[in-house]
This record gives sequence, structure tokens and C-alpha cells, in this order.
Amino acid sequence: MSKSLTHVRIVGAGLIGTSIALALRSQGVKVSLFDSDSRAQSLARDLIGDQSEGDLLIEDLCIVATPPDAISAVIAAEVSRNPSLRVMDISSIKTKPLLEVSALGFDKRFFAPTHPMAGREVSGPESARGDLFQGRPWILCLDGVDPELADMTGEVISLCGAVALNRSVEEHDRAVALVSHLPQIVASLLAAQLSDGQGSDLELAGAGLRDTTRIADSDSELWSQILAGNSSALRPLLINLQKDLSRAIEHLEDPAVMGQLIADGRRGRAMIPGKHGGQARNYTYLAIVIDDKPGQLAAIIEACAAAQVNIEDLAIEHTPGQQTGLITLAFSPEDATIVSSHLEKEGWKVHPSR
Repeated sequence: MSKSLTHVRIVGAGLIGTSIALALRSQGVKVSLFDSDSRAQSLARDLIGDQSEGDLLIEDLCIVATPPDAISAVIAAEVSRNPSLRVMDISSIKTKPLLEVSALGFDKRFFAPTHPMAGREVSGPESARGDLFQGRPWILCLDGVDPELADMTGEVISLCGAVALNRSVEEHDRAVALVSHLPQIVASLLAAQLSDGQGSDLELAGAGLRDTTRIADSDSELWSQILAGNSSALRPLLINLQKDLSRAIEHLEDPAVMGQLIADGRRGRAMIPGKHGGQARNYTYLAIVIDDKPGQLAAIIEACAAAQVNIEDLAIEHTPGQQTGLITLAFSPEDATIVSSHLEKEGWKVHPSR
């Protein structure tokens, strides 16, 4: 195991780079943060505390947190400053940057491709959070990477509170094309249709439209690089989607075909894994009617803790002025039975949901 990290240099003061800096600083690691955008660098440095004295120091590890197209240029500049450079990459694609870094002549043993599966649709250091990676998967593609560098990347992930998952470069790019890049394109295409909408029509928009277009607010410059860089993995998925869309258009007036489309969607959504990339969970949901007064949520959570059960998910529905609200809690089937009985004995109004 390598020595504990004491100084990390981060190049790229966007959402991910600044969030990593905040997480590492909270764990006592010295961080030097740099960005070609002076405004972003100034804001990020103020967020983590002034680290300008780190300009002249040689770091244990350099994390490159720039858009994919800038990675090789950054490494070329950084290695001239530090000939013993060790790089941790956190970009959303892996094959293309790895090829470009190899073309530089940089020793691939000292380039660790990783990818934190966390983010927000709003970019920049102003959106950074030190807890952004808590409990989130962080992909490691470390075949052939120097063992000491591999240990360093593992320490960063641990300090950020993420869950390390090992994949090959090819497995990574194929997976993110499905779970990240395809949803981005679909959300953007859907949101683009709203541009020609009538204002009176858009006034009727509800949570469904907002949920399905949330990530359409993403950074266009960054995502253009990501999508182009992973085109070979993304194209087959888009072709399949195109075929399904054509079938939907052709059979739009056929209730059976439309019903199957919705059913297929439900079946696909049910395959989304549970926590930490584990197996999909079949949760039992309990709806609990609460009074509109302070402390109700805290009391329910305390009661669940007393029953020694784990709340897997939580949703609150409440209309201002209404005397009651609804809290829906998700549990494993076993825990649901236990907690339902416990809450009913304590006088809560518990209803099985779905």
C-alpha cells in the first residue's frame, strides 16, 4: 500500500474537480487547484480555502478534471513541470483519452483511467459539493497501471466516500453509453421539441416533463466532446432506439402495440440496480399519512431506527394549507413487514402502497 496522500494537484475547477477538492480538503489532504478559466479557479480556491502556495510544490498525485479533448494537452504541460507525474483521469470516456495519451509517449502505467458516476446538470464550481460522491459508484480501469498509482486512486475514492467498481476500458465505454450518454441525447432531443411550443401549452407542464428533461440543462461544450468521443458505443443504441421509435409511429393507433411499449419500459426500468451497483431490488412501499405539524418526519425516521430497519428511499407529498401529508417509504419486503407493524403500534396511519 502506498503512503497516505498528503498533496493532490487538481487541474480543472469545474463541478467534478472542485467537488473532489472539497471532499479531500475535508479529510485533511492538501489540495492545489488550477483552471485555465481564472474566474472558475478563483471561485473554486475560495471554496476550498486559499491553496495558492501549492503552485510551487510537487504533488503526490495529479487529478486531471478537464473536458476529454483537453486531457492530452494538460498532461503534456504537467509532465514538463513534474517529470515524475502520476495522473488520475476522471473523464466520462476512456478509450479515446487513453489512445491520445499513448500517442504523447506518456507512460500508460502512470495514467489511471477512472470515472465517478456522479454529477449534476448544472456545471461549474458554484455547483460543487463535498458530498457529491457519497455512496456513488466510481469506475476504475486500472489494467497495467502502476500499483502505487492504483493505491493512490483507491485512496481518493475512499476519501470521497464513493464505491469503487473495476471495469475494463471497453466495458466502461459500453456501459456509460447505455446508462448515461443515451439518456442525455434522449433528454436533449425531447427538450428541444419544446422550443416551438406555445406558452399556453407549456404552462401545463408537470413533474413528468421536468423529470424527463432535467439533464437537458447540461453543458453543451462538455457533452459534445463526450458524445463524439464515445460514438462507436453509442451508435448501435441510437439505431435500436430509432427502430423502436419508427415502430411506435407506425402503430401509434394500435392500443396493443402502445401497451407493449409501456410495459417494455416498465420492465427495463425495473432492471436499474439498487445501491452501489448491486442487484435490482424489489422494494415494498409504505404510505404513511402525517399531520401538518413540525417533527413528523423526524419522528417516523426515529421509529424506523427503533425497529432496526433501513429506509431505502423516501418521498414526501404535501399541499400547502392541507391538514395532512403523505410520506412514502421504501423497504425490503422483510423490513416492510417489521416496520409496518411497529409503526401501527405507535399509532401511525400506515398503508401499503405498491
